[in-house]
Amino acid sequence: MSLFPQIPIQSPRSHPSMEEMRCISPSLARMHLIKGKNAIDRYLAMHIKGFSKQEAAAYRNSYKKNICIDMLQQGYHKSFAELFTLIEKWNALREAGGPGSAIWLEKSLEEQPYKLDQLHYFLTRAEAAQRSENYEEVYSNQLNLAYCFNKTEDRWLRNYFYEQCYKTAQLIKIDGGKKEAEAHSNIGLVYEEQGNFLKAVEHYEAFYNLTVGRTWKDATGRNLNSLACEHLWRIYTLLAEKMLANKEHQEAIRTLTKALKMAEEAENMKMEGETAFCLGIAYFSAGELQKALLKINIYLKICKQLEDYAGLGRGYQTVARVLLSQGKKDEAIMYLEMFMDIAKNVQQSQSLVDAYTFLGNIYNECGNYSKACAYFSLAFEAANALSDLALMDEIKVYCGIGKAHSLMLKVNTNIEAADPINLKCLLDWKENRCDTCNDPSTLNAQQEGNTEDINYIPTSEATI
Repeated sequence: MSLFPQIPIQSPRSHPSMEEMRCISPSLARMHLIKGKNAIDRYLAMHIKGFSKQEAAAYRNSYKKNICIDMLQQGYHKSFAELFTLIEKWNALREAGGPGSAIWLEKSLEEQPYKLDQLHYFLTRAEAAQRSENYEEVYSNQLNLAYCFNKTEDRWLRNYFYEQCYKTAQLIKIDGGKKEAEAHSNIGLVYEEQGNFLKAVEHYEAFYNLTVGRTWKDATGRNLNSLACEHLWRIYTLLAEKMLANKEHQEAIRTLTKALKMAEEAENMKMEGETAFCLGIAYFSAGELQKALLKINIYLKICKQLEDYAGLGRGYQTVARVLLSQGKKDEAIMYLEMFMDIAKNVQQSQSLVDAYTFLGNIYNECGNYSKACAYFSLAFEAANALSDLALMDEIKVYCGIGKAHSLMLKVNTNIEAADPINLKCLLDWKENRCDTCNDPSTLNAQQEGNTEDINYIPTSEATI
């Protein structure tokens, strides 16, 4: 839309005559020129609103430049410097990422007016509050900025303002430390996302210590002490998992014991159960089998109370592993069958594959190859239902191993007999590739073609 008023269209005048085109004297012409200019200026001032220098500059400048000029004109020099620093930081991150990186494909900060508006609004408000030493207001504006940039691509901005909140919270003395506690929680979250668990533990522990015995709640009504317990439980569990991966079993057990204390203090049964299970795994890895069974049984008890059937199955499977390492195969099989029943009831195909494979391996080690083959075949059927080709290939290997062990006994028996009839059985089996290496008494039936070709690996191929 034009900023100027619409000018009415006039028809052109006729061509002037020679008399009209005659030049007047220079002095008279100058006088008329001055008079005409003054009249035009008066007309334009009265009827047409023109651009001021500032308005013209605002139209020509980029949005970022106008924001910066506005900050400087209002005296917010610190906000201007901070905004300029953030834009430069974004450009440095983009250059470090290089072409093809995710940040390279994003719009720069100065090309996103909405974000510039948020920065302008809250930065200037924070600076004004800081001048009056109203640090609660400074903190509130910095926290609002952190909330504005919670998307994945803006996490660096969020983290920057969380750090500013943390610095400001140290200056607030009239709220008993609530803002400082919140700031520790937010900084701990930043370190946790970056994988720096030890630094996260420091801040979460400070958060917990500041909230002990307090009734503070966050904006959603959540008790801050309960939230601190949850944060510490989570970070202790992650830290212990990392320790177990590095074979630091005793350190992991001590850390998980702290996590269990936090879960109990938060009065969260699910967290208690998960920690008990992790402790059971840690004790099992450390070779302390009785303690492992004790903790896993606690986990099973909690799962029953919560009606967590998937957790029950996982617990039964772990108990079976511990019992098997103690040489108690019969008890291990009993727990695995319970695991299998739960997997069937809740229709967990992956768990069913695990249960069948585990049972097949136990029977295979015990020398009960027929049962081993039966369970491996069931495992293949369950894997086939998942349409997982890699898993199906793995189960085929188990099927082949079970069938090979089953045939090996009968082949060895015929070889050890070393008489013509047994050798004839071996030769016939070699030619026919039949399901079993038959006894000599069934040799005639074999020769008549009454054998059935084997397919011990559950595929369409019948090779051995």
